[in-house]
Amino acid sequence: MADLSTSYMGVALKNPIVVAASSISNYVDKVKKVEEIGAGALVIRSLFEEQIQYDQSTMQDFLERAANISPEIHSSFYPPMEDTGPREHLMWVEKTRRAVEMPIFASLNAVSPGAWVDYAKQLEETGIAGLEVNYYIVAADPNVPGSDLEKALIDIVAKVTDAVSIPVAVKLSPYYTSTPNVVKGLAEAGAKGVVMFNRFLQPDIDVDTESLVNDMRYSSSQEMKVPLRWVALLYGRTEMDLILNTGIHSGKDVVKAILAGAAAVQSASALLDNGLPYISTMLMELQAWMDEKDYKSLDEFRGKVSQKNVEDAFGFERAQYMQLLMAQQ
Repeated sequence: MADLSTSYMGVALKNPIVVAASSISNYVDKVKKVEEIGAGALVIRSLFEEQIQYDQSTMQDFLERAANISPEIHSSFYPPMEDTGPREHLMWVEKTRRAVEMPIFASLNAVSPGAWVDYAKQLEETGIAGLEVNYYIVAADPNVPGSDLEKALIDIVAKVTDAVSIPVAVKLSPYYTSTPNVVKGLAEAGAKGVVMFNRFLQPDIDVDTESLVNDMRYSSSQEMKVPLRWVALLYGRTEMDLILNTGIHSGKDVVKAILAGAAAVQSASALLDNGLPYISTMLMELQAWMDEKDYKSLDEFRGKVSQKNVEDAFGFERAQYMQLLMAQQ
């Protein structure tokens, strides 16, 4: 039987399927089930600084209104504000990490420079195997050049990697003009992995109510093509681990990711859509494909269909990727 083990930023995994940050991590019993079924690791849903700020602001407003009615309400029934903040999330991360033996990675989304470092340190103290920097910014200001946004990201990653000893990955946006240059900067800043790509909420418009509609739909396998192409282009050009996220819906999708050069994959939509036991289906498909091809380990075919390992590198770069991939299978 083929060996499915791999490495994620230096952390040993029994297989390349990592459960992506999602609502699955909201329940310890589901995390335990994920481990029981066979996932290689799990990323806990992000610690969002903006959510913390909103919750603190909402609570403070409530307490101030309540105090105007009765001063005793604040002191008698509600905790001091210093007990709020990231504490609840940090306790949840540690509780989850203690409940399983598989590697648990945390995710962090902050907005202020100091918070990135402060929260990263606190997350490290929970005993996580690594940290995922979930950087998200809407570049809507026409006066801010793209280079400034890229520098801000790289500076934040450098500060975080200097502050913690655990490996740090960056969940990258697909919208940078020069993805290879950004990846190079992240590596120089100390990141050990890059997750390709972050899948952002894209609001729709309801024409009947003439209002925005916010809904997060599950991904599809077709959405895998963009990260698949970039993993294949970057394999061999960076020492960081390349993690393919978005569109992983089958064992064959995992195969494609490894052929392109991925160290591991992240999947959530397929599990939310098909149920947690679907992990075992994906693993069986991966195992069956490797047995059919007589591959004994992932390393034997990792990057085989990357730009680095094809004859027509120029043609590959000119968007012939999927034809090359299909020709190799």
